[in-house]
Amino acid sequence: MTEAAHRPEGLVRAVRAAGISDERLLQAVRATPRAAFVPTGHVTRAYHDVPIPIGHGQVTTQPSLSAIMLESLDLSGDEHVLEIGTGLGFQTALLARLAADVVTIEMWPDIAHQARRNLARQGIRNIELRIGDGSGGVPDRAPYDAVIVSAAFPEVPAPLAEQLRCGGRLVQPVGPGGREQVVSFVRTATGLERRRVLTPAHFVRLQGRYGFPS
Repeated sequence: MTEAAHRPEGLVRAVRAAGISDERLLQAVRATPRAAFVPTGHVTRAYHDVPIPIGHGQVTTQPSLSAIMLESLDLSGDEHVLEIGTGLGFQTALLARLAADVVTIEMWPDIAHQARRNLARQGIRNIELRIGDGSGGVPDRAPYDAVIVSAAFPEVPAPLAEQLRCGGRLVQPVGPGGREQVVSFVRTATGLERRRVLTPAHFVRLQGRYGFPS
């Protein structure tokens, strides 16, 4: 493993290899130190393109997979975005560099508190972090221009579709958890429409009132 593989540039190469060409997204990966968003015992793996366990049976999303999902949202920098599943905040930090502001929700309080510290230490301010049931979204901050769901369910929960503005984009792993397809959607005047399958993946399950039972 080269020295560069242990720095953000190693992740940039992995993201490029996954087919990402959006220069704003590549720069966000380059500028965001993943080592600041993983448990201390996993810092040596921070710049490997792998998921990392964070407790409660949860893992971080593989960086190249996060990038595929983020690119599908086609963010220009002016958007109001909802993220379901904060984790330790790495993907949230990328979103904060790509959108105007981010509302993010995490169901595990201890994970959420660590994410809040991680984001604050990096000086990231254009986020609002909630603790609660992400399957129901954050209705008091809707409508959103884009929604990213970092956990799997066989369908898009109705509240998430309802909180997306007309013309807005949503991306979610669709399946039972552990074996799914990441799918992009767009909200139209008649409802949520499936756009395309982005990639196969393995995600934890979306838990909550509109997801799997906890």
